Amino acid sequence: PQAMTHNNRQLHLNLNFLNAGTHAAAWRWPGNDPKAFIDIGYFTRVARLAEEGTFDAIFLADRPAISRHEFRPFQALEPTVVLTAIAAATRHIGLIGTVSSSFNEPYNIARRFATLDHVSAGKIGINIVTSADKGSAVNFGLDAPIAHALRYERAIEFADVLGALWDSWDDDALVADPQSGVFVDPARVHAIHHRGKFFTVQGPLNVPRSPQGRPVVIQAGGSDDGLELAARHADGVFVVAHTRDSAATYGERLRARAAAFGRRPQDILILPGLVTIIGSTDEEARRREEALAQIPSLEQGIDWLEGLLQTDLSHLDPDAPLPESLSVPADGSQTFAREALTRARRDKLTLRQLIRAQGGGGTNHRIIVGTPQAIADSIEDWFRSGAADGFNLMPDVLPSGLEDFVEQVVPLLRKKGIFRTHYTGTTLREHFGLARPAPVRKA
Repeated sequence: PQAMTHNNRQLHLNLNFLNAGTHAAAWRWPGNDPKAFIDIGYFTRVARLAEEGTFDAIFLADRPAISRHEFRPFQALEPTVVLTAIAAATRHIGLIGTVSSSFNEPYNIARRFATLDHVSAGKIGINIVTSADKGSAVNFGLDAPIAHALRYERAIEFADVLGALWDSWDDDALVADPQSGVFVDPARVHAIHHRGKFFTVQGPLNVPRSPQGRPVVIQAGGSDDGLELAARHADGVFVVAHTRDSAATYGERLRARAAAFGRRPQDILILPGLVTIIGSTDEEARRREEALAQIPSLEQGIDWLEGLLQTDLSHLDPDAPLPESLSVPADGSQTFAREALTRARRDKLTLRQLIRAQGGGGTNHRIIVGTPQAIADSIEDWFRSGAADGFNLMPDVLPSGLEDFVEQVVPLLRKKGIFRTHYTGTTLREHFGLARPAPVRKA
């Protein structure tokens, strides 16, 4: 299918599946199973619920390490294994898994995701990230994270090699004709002969071209280096945006840079993160927010923020404004750190208030507390303005927050005529309204 025109745009919704939910208190919410984060049955049940809501995809984050103190469920299970199980338990929903370019070799990852695309009949996406935390670095033989600019340089080359490997088979290279005895046409399978700063890969891939041509590529970095990676390679970008204008500005910057690489701006989807706390009335939604806020300890939130800012905050008065001396770590997660500091200074938040504004130490993304109608109206406003093509939905608590969204918000979005009532395509590219790419070869 061809990419959608502006007039027939449809809203895109992914579930950012963060274990028990986005809020730091989610795992302690009444009725939740604290150990569900290692129960594959839980993952498949939530995925089927998102599929009932006709979501485009499930999005799994990842971090190959454990924090100094784990106060809540974390990304323990390896995403591609989980997605394989979800693929077997669902029929339509897309499956996006996170991979660190800092600690993986592109050949293995290209093979794994091409395999998953075959296994899922064309529903796979890959979220390419760089790893900024020391906990992950020391698990892969490093003393510290790779410097910010260098790890993005590596990520761009990593993505280049992935694309070349996925394109190393022509669509018709697998002949498999018993009559002629021709199984593979060698003229249609191509070595990539890649020799770069970080990787040397001969190719070709040993997996025939996958149903989508190549898996959908997602990127989540908001720094200038992340913007460069997204402009070159991303089909969709997971954005931190607290205002409609900031989302629109990011989209304009990204698409201008993508056009410089010869890409069509409409072929990159802008998908801000959106945390929802839903109540049947505004008062009920605020009560739910307050009940969640009372559960996690201040210590937990400080620990989370220390990891983000890569500095000791234990000496600070939690009820005083954050000191101006705090800065974005040079080699940390710059996007999230910058957003936290910007919000604290803009809104004159104390340490305690900032932690509460971030879901108790759970998220840097925009949080809406309100009725289903208010949430649907806000989504429609951002979408119709062109600031966003959709959202990575991050319910406060899973599964209850997702149940509320599917049962109460999705019908309103459908009534507005901006969200599908049923799946019309079979692949993730078709859900996203993206054309299937032809193989690209270097001259």
